[in-house]
Amino acid sequence: MKDQGLRYSNIRNRKLSQLIAVFLCLVSCLLSLKANAQKQTVSKTMSSLDSMDVKQLFFSALREKTVENLKHASELFERVIQADPLNDASLYELANLKKIQNDYAGAQPLLERAVAVKPNNEWYWAALADSYEKSNNINKLENVFNQLIRINPNKTEYYYDKANAYLILKRYDDALKVYDEVEQISGPTDDLLTNRQKIYLKQGKVDRAAADIEKAIAANPGQIRYYLLLSEIYNSNGLSDKALAVLLKAEKLDASNGMVHLALADIYRDKKNNDASFNELTLAFAIPDINIDQKIRIIAGYYPKFPEPNAKASALELSRILTIAHKNDSKAFAMYGDMLLQNEKLKDGKAAYKKSIELDGQAYAVHEQLVRIELSQNDLDGAIKDGENALSLFPNQAWMNYLVGVAWAQKKNFNKALGYVKNATSLEIQDKELLSLSFSLLGDCYHDLKNNKSSDDAYDKALAVNPDNAYTLNNYAYYLSLRNEGLDKAAQMSARSNQLQPNTASFEDTYAWILFMQKKYSDAKLWIEKALAHDKDNSAVKYEHYGDILFYIGNTDGAVQNWKKARGYGEQSPVLERKINEKKYIE
Repeated sequence: MKDQGLRYSNIRNRKLSQLIAVFLCLVSCLLSLKANAQKQTVSKTMSSLDSMDVKQLFFSALREKTVENLKHASELFERVIQADPLNDASLYELANLKKIQNDYAGAQPLLERAVAVKPNNEWYWAALADSYEKSNNINKLENVFNQLIRINPNKTEYYYDKANAYLILKRYDDALKVYDEVEQISGPTDDLLTNRQKIYLKQGKVDRAAADIEKAIAANPGQIRYYLLLSEIYNSNGLSDKALAVLLKAEKLDASNGMVHLALADIYRDKKNNDASFNELTLAFAIPDINIDQKIRIIAGYYPKFPEPNAKASALELSRILTIAHKNDSKAFAMYGDMLLQNEKLKDGKAAYKKSIELDGQAYAVHEQLVRIELSQNDLDGAIKDGENALSLFPNQAWMNYLVGVAWAQKKNFNKALGYVKNATSLEIQDKELLSLSFSLLGDCYHDLKNNKSSDDAYDKALAVNPDNAYTLNNYAYYLSLRNEGLDKAAQMSARSNQLQPNTASFEDTYAWILFMQKKYSDAKLWIEKALAHDKDNSAVKYEHYGDILFYIGNTDGAVQNWKKARGYGEQSPVLERKINEKKYIE
């Protein structure tokens, strides 16, 4: 049906095994043939030869159906029906073939004929109900379920299905009467209680719904589920005070029931009592019986409130409690690691991720988070160790290959880095960010290995993927300027990087140096002074560049003064010493 599946589908939709199908159809066929032989007033009596032909056709059709030659099987069943219009087994089989092809409208008349021939066949009626349901002929279901109940009066599924049909038709009182019939068979059950509640609430009879549950509570005062159900009815209908009173009573009966605490947390939150709501959540999270996935969903509900400090702190505390209640579940520590990361507690976050991996290393995302933290802390050995461990489990993860490549590159082992980063580019073709970063890193590595052609090719590929990667533009431009090659291209790239990321000292220094190489000394002076103004690290290279530029402007004293600053900030090259001693620029 549109909104509610009927439980009889487990009968009519189940594909019978081939042996049972053949046996049942054989019995049905033989009985049908015997009955047809007795109904000479309906159709002419078949000769023994005709009867044998029909049987042969029928079994041939079954064989074709068994090997899934459905078209030929359908044609054979149709021939049987033409020869013997009252052959209910063929009517049923042909209808099932049409249903397989989603032709429920075509199946219905065949099944209607089948039940007319065999009105006591439960399978036929169940199949007809399925066809009516799938084609949304809900009005016709009432009679079908009446017949199924007549045939099998103790099967409560048929009563529930009939009631569900009434619900769809909004015949609520009729559905309630059917539930009364079910109760006569099975006695009071939670299913009956729940289904009646749905009807009462649709009818707006909140008091009636509550009264039924109160009766259940009176009969079973220790069953907390009834208190939860009653509180939900009250709360969802604007009676939060009544809902709260019911839950507080339940909490006194069983303070260890986590669902009660979760329900209380919801009500307190709706009442804007955030402290009480959070307190109930902490109580619920400490109870291991509540499913961890439900708790994780609750923590995830705080995400939209980030970066609000209170939201972050609350999520962090709940995730901490999660690791206590579920100390052997890797998901608990993975979530705790995420919240520690959100709260910028990287050291503790790394430990949580390591614990998660120790418990179960099958969650790739946890490995990646761990390695990212290690790189951010410049723990290169840890990043390599944990990254290569992750790749032993997930060798085709492009990001992990890239991250390990970054670690090796920062350790100046550029050949090692190349292997991993090349893997990243070969594994990933959709993630433009990763491709841009990977090709850019390849350019850096090839430059340090003095392979200028490969370096330029890699940078060009990086920019083809992302023309506005500021770091790639800056590095490529700088390395070209160091080689005194392609200075016009370098100047364009450097200018663009400064547009994309203004006030970045290293980018401004690059542009200043390119202008210096182009002998545009006044412009170079302007940009190197910008770089020094934005430089927070007292870069020796920038002061040396400033000295070089000042020398060509004619300010020799200023040049020497800045070369000395460069030496004071750590630059120890022989060329710098000569500049200072000889008081002139030396390449």
